[in-house]
Amino acid sequence: MPEAYPLALRAYRLLTATIGPLAPAVISYRLTQGKEHRTRCGERYGHSAIPRPPGPLVWIHCASVGELLTVVPLIECIHDKGFSVLCTSGTVTSAKVAELRLPKGVAHQFITLDAPRFVTRFLDHWLPELALFVESDLWPNLITMSAERGIPLLLVNGRLSEQSFRRWGRWAGRSIGSLLHCFDLCLAQSATYAERYQKLGAPRVSITGNLKLDVPEPPADAGAFAALRRAVGKRHIVAGASTHPGEEIALVEVHRRLRHSFPDLLTIIAPRHPDRRGEILEIARAADLHARLRSSGDLPGGDTDIYVFDTIGELGLVYRLTSIVFVGGSLASHGGQNPIEPIKLGAAILHGPNVWNFAEIYAALDNDRGAEQVSDADQLALRAGAWLKNASERASAVAAARATVQSLGGALGRTLAALEPYLAQVRLGQAQHDA
Repeated sequence: MPEAYPLALRAYRLLTATIGPLAPAVISYRLTQGKEHRTRCGERYGHSAIPRPPGPLVWIHCASVGELLTVVPLIECIHDKGFSVLCTSGTVTSAKVAELRLPKGVAHQFITLDAPRFVTRFLDHWLPELALFVESDLWPNLITMSAERGIPLLLVNGRLSEQSFRRWGRWAGRSIGSLLHCFDLCLAQSATYAERYQKLGAPRVSITGNLKLDVPEPPADAGAFAALRRAVGKRHIVAGASTHPGEEIALVEVHRRLRHSFPDLLTIIAPRHPDRRGEILEIARAADLHARLRSSGDLPGGDTDIYVFDTIGELGLVYRLTSIVFVGGSLASHGGQNPIEPIKLGAAILHGPNVWNFAEIYAALDNDRGAEQVSDADQLALRAGAWLKNASERASAVAAARATVQSLGGALGRTLAALEPYLAQVRLGQAQHDA
């Protein structure tokens, strides 16, 4: 590793070079936790069961589901320009989503463990001509070893929370600065994030906006939607999307309060992690409510109070069924989930106060009265009940939210414009190689 790197980064590479023998034990433990794909563990060591496609290859790395969904339109555009694309991510759920949402011909792999010999094996196999890292999933060996090979690195849709900015600046300022110096260009979501990257040492930063605002409506199977629509009929519906522990308790309490005014109420809960289905069923049963699981194949019946969408890739169905969505991760201290998809499908948005992952988006929505913040189950029940009673007030919130999202969009076009010189360089290199 070059001496120019700070001691902490050199120590990190040395340490990760020596812990390779422990990797199988780590992977085995993660398998027991459901955090690894049993037949694809080799990808964590840099092995691949699929060949590298011919021609120029663009590698795009995402941390998990949210980041992957954000860059699907970008991946489609790059692929349509004639480039092969490799998409990597780090979670089992994101791999399932990749199967459903990535364009045909785009390869998906689990990202390798960040140990030198695994990274070397990964890079030797895929030989990417350009690498895009999405948002803030920065692995030191992946970044520095790619840069050492002369692979242009770009950070796209970059965001950096105030908490991370302060922590990185205080405890790892020189190391983070060295990592950011490996990037040819950082494309930030906002002026605030751009300033933070610059203060940490990024040499070139541009503001392109938030790609999440340009994501298309999530798809939904027409047959499945028709069956659900017949099953629920004209029932009043409130949904909690991408919920986290503690939020299901609040939603169940909201259901208990509202069903006196709305006896036909159906509450849909779509947890961020579907493997928590059993826990959610117990919460409903403890409240003397009847619950059904989507994964069991059951449709909600007339006696169903809580319908748990414990499936992958079906939020498009949820957002088409309901007119009110509580976006999870916001009462829990998680930082909030993305509100854009339900807005585009016409749902009125409620959220908790903990939305730092999408702070600027929620601030704009709240300011324009396109969403409402609630602090607990009491307020959630109050606002959901008001919107169930007053369709015009709910429609006004939906219209305001859509206008806000439209005004903030355009990041995809700006990102593609920023990438074009790098894509052109890859094309030129391929032409020279072919000649």
